Amino acid sequence: MDSTRVTEHPTSFDRPTAGGDPADPRGALLRTPVPPRASGSALPAQGRAGQTPPTSGAGAFEHSQPGTEPATGADTHRPRPAPDGVPLQPGGAQTGAGAVAGTDPGPGTPARAERRTGQLTTPGRPTPMRRDGDRLRFVGAATRRIARGMDLDEIVMGLCRATVPTFADAILVYLREPLPVGDERPTGPLVLRLRRTDRIPAERDTENGFTPAVPPEPSELETVGSELCEVRPGSALAEVLRGVRPVFTDAPSARAALPELLGDGGDFAVPDGRRAILAPLRGRRRVIGAALFLRGPERIAFEADDLLVAAQLATHSALGIDKAVLYGREAYIADELQRTMLPENLPRCTGVRLASRYLPAAETARVGGDWYDAIPLPGSRVALVVGDVMGHSMTSAAIMGQLRTTAQTLAGLDLPPQEVLHHLDEQAQRLGTDRMATCLYAVYDPVSHRITVANAGHPPPVLLHLGGHAEVLRVPAGAPIGVGGVDFEAVELDAPAGATLLLYTDGLVESRLRDVWTGIEQLRERLAVTAQLTGPDHPPPLEALCDEVLDMLGPGDRDDDIALLAARFDGIAPSDVAYWFLEPDDTAPGRARRLARRSLARWGMEDLTDSVELLVSEVVTNAVRYATKPVTLRLLRTDVLRCEVGDDVPQLPRLRQARATDEGGRGLYLVNRLARRWGATRLSTGKVVWFELNRG
Repeated sequence: MDSTRVTEHPTSFDRPTAGGDPADPRGALLRTPVPPRASGSALPAQGRAGQTPPTSGAGAFEHSQPGTEPATGADTHRPRPAPDGVPLQPGGAQTGAGAVAGTDPGPGTPARAERRTGQLTTPGRPTPMRRDGDRLRFVGAATRRIARGMDLDEIVMGLCRATVPTFADAILVYLREPLPVGDERPTGPLVLRLRRTDRIPAERDTENGFTPAVPPEPSELETVGSELCEVRPGSALAEVLRGVRPVFTDAPSARAALPELLGDGGDFAVPDGRRAILAPLRGRRRVIGAALFLRGPERIAFEADDLLVAAQLATHSALGIDKAVLYGREAYIADELQRTMLPENLPRCTGVRLASRYLPAAETARVGGDWYDAIPLPGSRVALVVGDVMGHSMTSAAIMGQLRTTAQTLAGLDLPPQEVLHHLDEQAQRLGTDRMATCLYAVYDPVSHRITVANAGHPPPVLLHLGGHAEVLRVPAGAPIGVGGVDFEAVELDAPAGATLLLYTDGLVESRLRDVWTGIEQLRERLAVTAQLTGPDHPPPLEALCDEVLDMLGPGDRDDDIALLAARFDGIAPSDVAYWFLEPDDTAPGRARRLARRSLARWGMEDLTDSVELLVSEVVTNAVRYATKPVTLRLLRTDVLRCEVGDDVPQLPRLRQARATDEGGRGLYLVNRLARRWGATRLSTGKVVWFELNRG
């Protein structure tokens, strides 16, 4: 037995070959001229006994071990085995374990196309790449590209870009309309919509890689595709989709399904033979679409192994689409949950202007525990709230929603700020032992120009004065909500007209690059610098001030959600306020009418005298009927005229339709018809009934 050892070096992607690099984006666009075929020539038999291989050229050995040449002569060599996976050659010859792969073909032997790229090669010569390895590498690269997509469009685009031109000349991707989400059962008929189609341009400079200036004539492949098709039960297309496995379109079932998928006349644009593969896209539970892979007539047809490639591409794409749709639905639910738990619009309150901002920690995780709120209170006051629940999850958002609802309910009872935090602490303990949150609750009174603040472990607010001076308010820190067994303390501070109060969460001032107190000092300096730009007599615009504050965050300087609430204190001048105490007797309604008439005359609003006298008389009459302590009457002149009547009875009045025989019960009906707005609010000491009238 000959002891000659031959070392085989199969071609790989790291070694350039005549067939082109499979990673080349031009892929199947690379072509080589087809050598002429001599007519009447016969294909030589390959691998016959005694046949002598050529001594030079492409068929000779590329490498051999030194010192192992045969003794019969320098021109005698052992034939190198052909690479695995090389198919049968034309003429019945084959390359296998006992065949000669390097035999020089005789004259007239036709060239053959390499399977993956469509490169024309000569039979009997080694192919540029091992085909089984090429398919595995292509499938691996394609699935990685598909898996990189996060949403539906990215996954479909990844399938198209990975397929064209390496695997096919064109691809059409149909998806179900609408796409089912998760386990929901689709209703209605199965409708497929053409989601995306990619094709190789008809003409391209393959050497320089640019498209000619004159557009080429449209090819047959560019006429394929119908925008929408309905899959009828029992039709040929329904049977192909139910089969799940990819099929060649030359099969009778697939050929019958093409007109239904592509529309009238679309099947005639599909190349004949095995040049098209129809692959159903099946998700986890059902078929969600189909992909049609096409090759042009100038390229080698698909082979049986290409069905496995198409199946892998379809499976990975379908599962990715399924997950993308489910992820999109979850992101939508989380975004809607967060949006609905925050105020959609801030209220318009008397004597104060408001602006807010909310930034999630990341676009891919929009739910968090930060919240802000502005709640109108009786007496033209407003409660300003900002809080932060620990964590970034749906659970944190749900707890935040419960605490915000509790805060709104407690604010409606007009409880002091420290009492509100105390009840919030009890609510957090009822929700769980590990439900922790920080909160700052402030009440602004535009009449007295004072603000009352209570804090539960939250960063202190910053007050920007009209002259440009910014100060961090000295507010007792307190313990976070959920600790339990602690008292909260409230402080009352001045809130001069023109000043701006900034409430925020720790995501604005704390990050991995700085501690919270460093961030608070930077925020104070930023506010002072911004105020100097507008001068000492004009405060900066509120919306622009919020944007300027957020600009202090640099790239990578945000690790947490940010909730920001800014309040500009305008206040109500003392000359625009009239306030009286009325004894609860029968003379109170008449005295209330006289006092209201004098105030309207002083303000130059005599045109509202009749309406105000009527409504004040009705509301005061209802108050003194049940009150045991003096009744309060207050008139406020702002952009509207507001009247407030307070008593010590907690029961709220209700609007009802009086019967024809009733002597009373029409007071609130008149208020409802004549007033611009009206309402009643329960206080800790009673209630307040108020109404507003437009100024003439």
